[in-house]
Amino acid sequence: MYLPDHFKELDRNKAFELVRNNPLATLLLSSTHELNANHIPFYLDPASGAHGMLLGHIPRANPLSKTTGTCETLAIFHGPNSYITPNWYPTKRETGKVVPTWNYQVVHIHGTLRIVDDSNWVMDQLEALTNHNESKFPEPWRVTDAPQEFTTKMIKMLVGIKILITKVIAKSKISQNQPEDNRIGVAEGLSTSSSTADKEMAKAVRATTPNTPIDKV
Repeated sequence: MYLPDHFKELDRNKAFELVRNNPLATLLLSSTHELNANHIPFYLDPASGAHGMLLGHIPRANPLSKTTGTCETLAIFHGPNSYITPNWYPTKRETGKVVPTWNYQVVHIHGTLRIVDDSNWVMDQLEALTNHNESKFPEPWRVTDAPQEFTTKMIKMLVGIKILITKVIAKSKISQNQPEDNRIGVAEGLSTSSSTADKEMAKAVRATTPNTPIDKV
């Protein structure tokens, strides 16, 4: 990934926060024949291993489930992303030397993947992932809310995935290369959008301008 110094996110806690808030990853593996991509939600366990672990599950019918041993993989997690119009830059009126761009936040997690064919492990992973994602609701749904015989049948159709994290690379392209007036203009422009992603991006950009209250967006 192209990563200029001013867009590097060096705070691992912030990188892991993005993963927890956006658990659906694009999982990439390479073989001798082709690249393979799957889209899988993961539960992040930061305490396992030296750098943490990603835990997930897939249908047994997915060819990925036939993976034996361990293999190198890359999981890509996307945060908010937004188109940035030059009309939001005060410098447009001053010099006209501006162009559109795209702001985004992303985390690349490299690691070693292993398939776990263990119904008890898969059940534990399902409960952890479900509880994490249901925590934002006033009346969270639990795996145990479903009939046990139904859950047991479903579990048999799944296998687990463990990814032992070896490297984390995070990029936060949120207008840091722009002067403060332009960043304020971007944050104000994004905050008027009806898009949730744009509003999230507005807060991220606003956080790069310490003299402007974040709660304005």
